[in-house]
Amino acid sequence: MREKRLYLIAAILFALIVLVGFGRTYYLKPFTSAPPLASWLVVLHGILMSAWVVLFIAQVFFIRTKKIRVHQRLGYTAVALAAAIIVVGFFTAIAAARNGAASFPAEIPRLSFLAVPLFDLIMFSILFGAAVYYRKKAADHKRLMLLTAINFIPPAVARFPIPGWFALGPIVFFGVPIVLLIFALVYDRMQNGKFNKIFVYGSLLLVASYPLRLAIMGTDAWLAFANWLTGFSLV
Repeated sequence: MREKRLYLIAAILFALIVLVGFGRTYYLKPFTSAPPLASWLVVLHGILMSAWVVLFIAQVFFIRTKKIRVHQRLGYTAVALAAAIIVVGFFTAIAAARNGAASFPAEIPRLSFLAVPLFDLIMFSILFGAAVYYRKKAADHKRLMLLTAINFIPPAVARFPIPGWFALGPIVFFGVPIVLLIFALVYDRMQNGKFNKIFVYGSLLLVASYPLRLAIMGTDAWLAFANWLTGFSLV
């Protein structure tokens, strides 16, 4: 029961972080002075990501209430939604790199920063793909799904409406999910008496991706690749 509590807390925290981060610029936009959304792609991307948050919460609820069959059937919806998130997210990031976007830091070249959202999609693909692979091993599956949620936290954290927050850069954008990962790993170890290897490996891979994307984003090879990629934008 205490282990299930971790996922309930994660579901609530995931929703709150997304709401706080994107509230002013997306969910509560009609009531704020936020700039207009860049394109229909951004709107669609927001809808799909919101659906993922709702789906994550729903799946946690179905497990807690022992509605396993409903949880499993909804898993097919998750696969379709994940595919849509990857495709739309890719073209949204490419369009932002070509045309500019409020979500891209002004002090960082757009082609360089493109590495950040693309790595988010790469990590999501790996973690969710692994979760589907281990769907019959509940212990591994649910921990991988938790990692998919943590993977999407940095964009929301970066948008927290706190004075001077954005200027702190990667130390908070990536620091917050790392702290949450450490807490989840320690809590999981305390409840089960041992570390889940898949959870540890997935966490290490996610954490390693943070400095990796920062390291390559300014290289000539990445800039050449990003310049080539921007030719595939839909807008």
